[in-house]
Amino acid sequence: MDSRQLRYFIAVYEQRNLSRAADQANVAQSALSHHIANLEAEFATPLFERKPRGMEPTAAGERLYEHARIILRAMAAAEREIKEGGSAIAGEISIGMANSGMKAIGVPLMRTVLAKYPNLKLSLTESLSGATLLHLMSSDVDLALVYNPPSEKDLIAEPVLEEQMFCVGTEKLIGKKGPITFDQVAQLPLILLRHGLSARALLDDPVPLKRLEANAILHLNSTSGMIGALTAGLGCTIATTHFVSEPLKARSLVAREVIEPRLSRTLYLCRLRNRPMTYAMEEMCRLIRSLIAEQVGRGAWEATLLI
Repeated sequence: MDSRQLRYFIAVYEQRNLSRAADQANVAQSALSHHIANLEAEFATPLFERKPRGMEPTAAGERLYEHARIILRAMAAAEREIKEGGSAIAGEISIGMANSGMKAIGVPLMRTVLAKYPNLKLSLTESLSGATLLHLMSSDVDLALVYNPPSEKDLIAEPVLEEQMFCVGTEKLIGKKGPITFDQVAQLPLILLRHGLSARALLDDPVPLKRLEANAILHLNSTSGMIGALTAGLGCTIATTHFVSEPLKARSLVAREVIEPRLSRTLYLCRLRNRPMTYAMEEMCRLIRSLIAEQVGRGAWEATLLI
């Protein structure tokens, strides 16, 4: 198995058709078919099912595709690193961000990359924290800003800041500003993120999180849907003031500090342990930390720095 075979395999996987894959890979269809047959012989298992309308990957083919993408990206990064010797930040890098991270540093990050690193091709992906972590674990992104990631042996997670959580809703529903106890919050009609990885973004502590989830009247995986439901008075939620900064300024929502206990969540800068650090990744990690510190320092992001 070599890199050329993997590139041919990826072309067939993505095109699902030998003729189209041959055109994409700029190789004769017979040669492409021969390389796929050699791969299947080497693995002693079929990678595709040959059907009248094209090639359908088997379970083995699906697994090989995930590995092949990682291998080829690592090989390309290694080639760039050796040739450039770190003299210039270049190539491609993909960064995933939870919504709050994108809201706080997305534009400054893009502006800095465009101004300082013209040879770097940046790709940004915004999603809920749980989905952002899945993007990283499947190698769709190189770096990720994620809230409260689970402990994984394949994950390197660096804490960067801690945010206090508030009870957020209309004044009619949750009352005027001022502290509110956790027990009182638990009695309110709550709208929360769906169970699982997304819900972990709410709180560091799973015990109070489970109690809140048990009393939730709605579960959403949409930031716009959440804001709409809150401002419509359908329920309240647990969130940071950063998440609802616009409706708080417009006074359509209020935020009350939760006490007994105080609730918080932690944002982590994450990468995969089995992915070698490139110069571009190192520089983007440095830039992300710097931008976060700048936003917190000037009060644009209400949080406590951990870096």
